Amino acid sequence: MALDQEIDEIKDKEMSFFDHIDALRKHLIRGLFFVLGFTILAFAYVREIFHNVVLGPLQTDFFTYRMLCNFSRKFYHSDEFCVSNLDYVLQNTQMAGQFMLSFRLSFLVGMILAMPFILWQVWLFIKPALSMKERKKTRGFVFYTSVLFGLGILFGYYVLCPISINFFAHYSLSDLIKNEINMQNIISFMTLLVMGTGLIFELPVLMYFLAKIGLISSAFLIKYRKYAFVIILILAAIITPPDIVSQIILTIPLYSLFELGIVIIKRVEKQKIIS
Repeated sequence: MALDQEIDEIKDKEMSFFDHIDALRKHLIRGLFFVLGFTILAFAYVREIFHNVVLGPLQTDFFTYRMLCNFSRKFYHSDEFCVSNLDYVLQNTQMAGQFMLSFRLSFLVGMILAMPFILWQVWLFIKPALSMKERKKTRGFVFYTSVLFGLGILFGYYVLCPISINFFAHYSLSDLIKNEINMQNIISFMTLLVMGTGLIFELPVLMYFLAKIGLISSAFLIKYRKYAFVIILILAAIITPPDIVSQIILTIPLYSLFELGIVIIKRVEKQKIIS
């Protein structure tokens, strides 16, 4: 049994450059099939997704707004944080705009739902290059990356989106200007926040692989921790609306993920010493 495993490892490592390209192509095609399948499924329910998901943060009874209102009434005994109105008028300015928006929204949902399967294909691609010991240690790659991505998606949708939409709804240069927002712009805005945070939440995974190949160390990260905090602040300022509250709300989980990455890297370094 051990001999067969060693033979498999030798065969895997003897793959030529073109063999790797061909393997990558196969995994990409499989990943695209998953995206296509979930996109078709999402298109079948695109109206429900649009009304219940996309338009959710644009409604005053959205979950986040209700929680803020309950918090305000319980601890401040007032409606200070309650969202009573969102001054938006949604519009479509293109003949086939709503039809194309359905495809765009379906594809976005398909990408999100297919992400665990895409990550699984990534794992299958890199698996042959790993030793049996490394395969055992990274067996939870798909699970942890999927969980982090999902947490990022939920954070972006339930925290950043409502805070950002509420901020822009009440920001005004003049009472003469009305917020008539193109639906394509709304989708782009929410996609940036939701997908952006989903990818950013993969920071510990990225730090893990950089540590595995020796590009970073826990000592290096601890030494330049304050610079990392500044970079995270700048990144949060770019992603979020121009208000300090949103920036702080995103900075807290991002910096927590950075600290988690340091803990993970320390474990990687200990394993290297033991082995």
